Amino acid sequence: MKAFELAHPTTVAEASRQMAGSSHDINSPRLMGGGQDLLGMMKDYLYTPDRVIDLKRIDGLRGASYNSKSGLKIGALTTITQIAEHKDIQAHFPVLANAALSVASLQIRNVGTVGGNLCQRPRCWYFRNEHIMCLKKGGDRCYAAPENAENKYHAIFGGGPCHIVHPSDLAPALMSLGSVVHVTSSRGGDRAIPIDAFYTLPSQGSIYQETVLKPDEVVTHVTVPVTPVARRSVYIKFREKESFDWSLVSVAMAVDVDGGLVKDCRIVLGGVAQIPWRIPAAEAALKGKSLSNAAVVEAAAQAATKGAVPLSQNGYKVALTQALVRRAAGILAAGKQMASDTGGAEEWIA
Repeated sequence: MKAFELAHPTTVAEASRQMAGSSHDINSPRLMGGGQDLLGMMKDYLYTPDRVIDLKRIDGLRGASYNSKSGLKIGALTTITQIAEHKDIQAHFPVLANAALSVASLQIRNVGTVGGNLCQRPRCWYFRNEHIMCLKKGGDRCYAAPENAENKYHAIFGGGPCHIVHPSDLAPALMSLGSVVHVTSSRGGDRAIPIDAFYTLPSQGSIYQETVLKPDEVVTHVTVPVTPVARRSVYIKFREKESFDWSLVSVAMAVDVDGGLVKDCRIVLGGVAQIPWRIPAAEAALKGKSLSNAAVVEAAAQAATKGAVPLSQNGYKVALTQALVRRAAGILAAGKQMASDTGGAEEWIA
């Protein structure tokens, strides 16, 4: 790891000023919350910043508070463990508690932050290899695209030219809840960005970043509104191993059921695209119908993968996505929630 200056700003404005002039260049200053992703990038020489700006001394960026009218407010430095164990989140936003519990290991959840989880970089092994100059690092190709590439973990939606998947577990859950990401900078003031617009495809924005954040903007908090879909919601994550691992596919589903019929719903996939991938076609297939109707759920599962274009080794994600949509619908139809003892996707209680 390259030697660097460690800065300790005490205000968001000061942190923003210290980020002024930064860019995608690997030597630019970097913000640090829990540091779980940043330090790994630095150890692999994917980042070699001259300055790291530690946010932990800034007041007001920690903790989660709930109000039955205004909703939930989560500070960017709130740890993932605090989200998973927060009683109001468990009661009113179970999809978010489920997602937080599925993140990595307990030790990492105790350190990792909400802001860091939302803004973490892709886990693509070509991107993470310091010796490979892939498209996302300024090269001329995406090494996951060729037929003979190792691309079993890559995207089936979103097209190219880069085929990474976004690794966050919290992002799909927060998107299913209609959340808003709040950012600030010393130059441009505050911005409230709907999380649906927070992430950007490689074909739409800069190839070098996954969010719409400007170089000097700092995520301060996330707000989650109180909506009818929030209480009846679930997050399912399928991974290769039960211990610390990223999702192959995940599903965040939130529904409002009235008189046995789905009045409204939001379904977001993780692990399948460069951004959390909302699937309006699957939502439309459920609206006005019963979650207990197998044919209706099957139609939603099929709609969930319409337009998928698998690479040479990840076609399994199509069937896996459909299976998880069916399972999520079945769980919500039965009124079940995830058990809070393993962080896996397999244990459920009525």
